[in-house]
Amino acid sequence: MIESSNVNQEVFTEKIINIRRVAKVVKGGRRFSFSALIIVGNKTDKIGFGLGKAKDIPEAIKKGKDKALKNILSIDNIKDTIPHSVMGKFNSALVLIYPASKGTGIISGAVSRSVFEVLGINNIVAKSIKSKNCSNLIKATINGLLKLTSYTQKKIQLRKK
Repeated sequence: MIESSNVNQEVFTEKIINIRRVAKVVKGGRRFSFSALIIVGNKTDKIGFGLGKAKDIPEAIKKGKDKALKNILSIDNIKDTIPHSVMGKFNSALVLIYPASKGTGIISGAVSRSVFEVLGINNIVAKSIKSKNCSNLIKATINGLLKLTSYTQKKIQLRKK
C-alpha cells in the first residue's frame, strides 16, 4: 500500500511495514488496540519512520504517518546504488549493506527492502543479522545509510588528519 502526500511541496510515498494487534488485560477482559509502523520517503534523499498507536487501524496508520513526516532524515550520496559497503547497527540489530552493479535489483529482507524502495535505491544487497524486530531493523538500516561518505569526502577527511 503506497500513497502520496505533500509536505512543504515535496511528494512522499508511504509504506506500511507492520500492523500489530496489542491486547491489554483489564478486570473485565481484554482491551485491544493497534500499532502501525510506517515509513515515508521522497525517492531521492529523504526518509522518515513513525510508530502510531490507536484503538483502530486507520487512526494508527494516520498517527504513524504524521510521526514519520515529523522525523524526516536526509541521506546523501545515493543515486542508483551506494558508493561503498557499510554496516548499520541499532541495539542488537545488525544490517550489512553492499553496493551492487546495474541490473541486480534489491536483494534484502522485507524491512530493509522497503527502506531502499522509499529512498529510490534500485541496485543493492543487504543482509540482516541477529534481530527480527522491524523497528530496530529500520533504525539499523538508516544508521548504516547515514554513515555513507563519497570518495571526495573521504579524501578531505584524510587531508585534515
